Amino acid sequence: MHKTLGGIRLVLVSVLLLAGCGGQEEDLPPESPESVVEMPSPQQSAEPQEVVEPLVVAISASASLRSDRRLMVEGETNLPDGALIQVTIEREISRVRWQERTSVLQGRFNAGPFGSGSGLPDGRYIVQVQLSEAAVQPEAVQARIGSEGEHLAGELVSQTRHGLGQVATYSRSFLVGSEPRRTRDQVDVVEEM
Repeated sequence: MHKTLGGIRLVLVSVLLLAGCGGQEEDLPPESPESVVEMPSPQQSAEPQEVVEPLVVAISASASLRSDRRLMVEGETNLPDGALIQVTIEREISRVRWQERTSVLQGRFNAGPFGSGSGLPDGRYIVQVQLSEAAVQPEAVQARIGSEGEHLAGELVSQTRHGLGQVATYSRSFLVGSEPRRTRDQVDVVEEM
């Protein structure tokens, strides 16, 4: 019984202390409006986000065979100037590939020559043009495409394999040789100049 009375006293003292604390606020003088500082909410303090229109990516490329049988690639795109792109040529039958990094200037790009010193043997080649990940792009390009390529749109746009955002990829097949080959695929025949 002694423990029960001690517990009741403790609860009673706690209630009285809490009740006594509650009246102190009323005794304080009211704050003047000048001393009240409003803290902006996170939405108010952040700069207004600029809405960026999606960039529906367009890329086209053509290939030409030089007299030394090495391949040159030229193309057009609506990607911003300074955008870094990777141009890859792959021989379909052997999977041997050549690649070069270049950048867009006034809506155009070119790369090459591709191939060994002895030139490219006749056959089918795949030309691929890929916009590099946003993380390696210049700041001006990132501002247009987004820090993870989130402003890119269109059928050429896909997610990277490594989770680094979106990229744009264009590919096309070319046949290299002096005689057009019979094929049912949509390919361009590239002959020596």
